[in-house]
Amino acid sequence: MAWNDGGDSGGKDPWGNRGDQGPPDLDEAIRKLQSQLSGIFGGRGGGGRSTGGGSGLSAGIVGLIAFVLIAVYGFTGIYQIDQQERGVIYRFGEVLTDLKGPGLHWNPSLIDEVDVVNVTQVRSHRHQSLMLTEDENIVDVSLTVQWVVDDAIAFRVNVYNPEGSLTNATESALRHVVGSATMNEVITDGREAIAAEVQSRLQDYLNIYGTGIFLQKVNIDRSAPPSQVEDAFNDVQKAKEDQQRYINQATAYLEQVVPEARGRAKRQVEEANAYRDQVVARSEGEANRFEKLLTEYSLAKDVTRDRLYIDAMEGVFTNSSKVMVDVEGGNNLLYLPLDQLTKQRQTGRVDETMIENEVERRLREQTGNRAANGRLRN
Repeated sequence: MAWNDGGDSGGKDPWGNRGDQGPPDLDEAIRKLQSQLSGIFGGRGGGGRSTGGGSGLSAGIVGLIAFVLIAVYGFTGIYQIDQQERGVIYRFGEVLTDLKGPGLHWNPSLIDEVDVVNVTQVRSHRHQSLMLTEDENIVDVSLTVQWVVDDAIAFRVNVYNPEGSLTNATESALRHVVGSATMNEVITDGREAIAAEVQSRLQDYLNIYGTGIFLQKVNIDRSAPPSQVEDAFNDVQKAKEDQQRYINQATAYLEQVVPEARGRAKRQVEEANAYRDQVVARSEGEANRFEKLLTEYSLAKDVTRDRLYIDAMEGVFTNSSKVMVDVEGGNNLLYLPLDQLTKQRQTGRVDETMIENEVERRLREQTGNRAANGRLRN
């Protein structure tokens, strides 16, 4: 017989269920649960009577709930700090002097509060403003401030708004430095010096305020006149560049001409000194020669006189290209065009033999002419 067959089995299945009983009542189950919960929190069951085992069950559930709450409380106090971060601890609102370093930490919730600060991140602050220079010109300056958190406690506690303080301090330091410089220094070759001075002054301000900020670099990105006068300023700068270029060209010409002029002057001085030495030496030589000649003249006047005459005539005729030959016994002079003969010799058409033959022919002609004139007179 099957287990659900209703014969001699008395209407019951092997599982102890009544054959005529349906599924469990959901409302009854809910009422039982409410009764148990009422017993846990000190109430009574739905029937108005307390059960004997309710106290043990209530104590166990309370312990379990307490354990769960403690575990959740302990778990919520666990936190981690990265390598580049530091933790500022507030206990009942009062900051502790000890910072939490990198790693896994625990703090009691509702008692301690942890404020994590990144102390290695390089942050940037950009500032731009119109400023008045020392020479009463307006310049447009923009710079970038790169900074990190040096003291996490001071950064979170000492100043309400450290980044706002950084902005105000940057404005103050920049105006002080630019106001002490000329426009040419701000927009040309003095930008690096101005950036360094702004960084030093700004760091002093931040240290006085106790912001816990350390400046790594201050860069001046742009420094130029206002856009309204930029064209005029560019013209002025171009004129200055032309001026400098002309000065450089003049300096180069000066360095080229002056040494040459000094060299020529030195050469002329040396030539004058050489001419002086030459004239003086020649004069001294002539004087010495005259003294020696005077000594010889005093010993043999006639011979010396003739010698002087011959030397003088030789000197005169040396520079002359015409020769006059006095023929003995006649009044005619023999003229020899030696200049023409010399030219022919220079061109290679006449040699010394030809000159001698020409002189001999002229002498014979002169002799023949004198003989003919004598016969005619006879």
